[in-house]
Amino acid sequence: MEMTLTRRRGVDLDIAAPPSKSLTHRALAVAALADGESEIVRPLDAGDIARTRAGLETLGIRVAGDADVLMVQGCAGRLPLDAPTVIDAGDSGTSLRFLTGLATLAGHRVTLTGSARMQERPVGPLGKAVAGLGGEVRYAGRPGFPPVTVRGPVRGGSVSMPGDVSSQFISALFIAAPCWADGLALTLTTPPVSASYLDLTTGVMAAFGVEVRQEGDTFLVKPGRYRPTCYVVEGDWSSASTFFAIGAVCGGGVRVDHLDPGSAQGDRRFLDALAAMGCRVRADATGVVLESDGVLEGAEIKMATSPDTVQNLAAVAAFARGPTTITGTAHLRYKESDRVAAIARVLRGFGAGVEVGEDQITISPGSRRGHLVVDPVHDHRTAMSAAVLGLGSGEVTVQEAECVAKSFPGFWEALQEGGLV
Repeated sequence: MEMTLTRRRGVDLDIAAPPSKSLTHRALAVAALADGESEIVRPLDAGDIARTRAGLETLGIRVAGDADVLMVQGCAGRLPLDAPTVIDAGDSGTSLRFLTGLATLAGHRVTLTGSARMQERPVGPLGKAVAGLGGEVRYAGRPGFPPVTVRGPVRGGSVSMPGDVSSQFISALFIAAPCWADGLALTLTTPPVSASYLDLTTGVMAAFGVEVRQEGDTFLVKPGRYRPTCYVVEGDWSSASTFFAIGAVCGGGVRVDHLDPGSAQGDRRFLDALAAMGCRVRADATGVVLESDGVLEGAEIKMATSPDTVQNLAAVAAFARGPTTITGTAHLRYKESDRVAAIARVLRGFGAGVEVGEDQITISPGSRRGHLVVDPVHDHRTAMSAAVLGLGSGEVTVQEAECVAKSFPGFWEALQEGGLV
């Protein structure tokens, strides 16, 4: 499917944010280990979540329900797996990594694999930690990359891990740790990247009755049990950021409901970046509102805690009146695509100047180069950020537009309902 976007000015959008992908993943994984049946209210219904749900069912966890409510029958920390099995996580890195953590509770080998791109994304630090905690870890091909086979049960204990590749490795250990006989004492040898995602993980764990304690660079999880609960998923700041970006470049007003201004989601700081560039932001009783006159100034912005909004910010930067430097970008190379390369490719094609450093990107406005065709290379974030470029300037066609189903199946429909496509 292709979507061609034309230039819009003075938008007036009132949209509900979809449920958080990050929190739905975490709630499913934790509920799967709880001692009884849990209820997940307003879960995200999207491609990545389907991968996690299918993986849990492969491990013997029963998940039932619909787009409004999911019922998860927990296994009390003992996976009912009675034979070796294979889980295909597709393009979902969160699914593969979290399910790798859960596989440490299985007495049979669990092989986790995925798409060709997934097999290029590292899992080595997680595998090394699992092995150090007593698990069996094997790689079918390139060491440190999927397919990876894990066998438990892991006893737990003390282990060290670098924190600067993916916070998902850390979260995977946190989630499984209460079910290990010796719990977990995890020492990070480098500061965690995307640290806000660890707050999401520990927040969900706390909602199910398990605390993570931090002492310096060491995180402690005691052996215990998750209690079943009713967990309500809040709105997704990552997906909402695209609508705010559209408002910034097109001018006008955008209201997004179902967002918590005090959320632990790091991507809520995207609005701080837009405010620094000249937008006006406020929250009221029903949602969050952004207003813009379409005049944007370049800025220097730290985005290490808001990785999934960097492409949208880069798209906004292409319309600013001066250069914008975005720092904290190194780990974007390990996402669904190399997002640093994607930003450079798309924005240079758009006519903007792009300078790429080890951990930063500088974007300068430039002259448009005619009609831009964007191949997102299966990356939903690239497709949505291309929509920002298209609505801000016109003459942008997004190929494989359906790839947004990975995180936000209703994205294009939401734009249609808002009169933008």
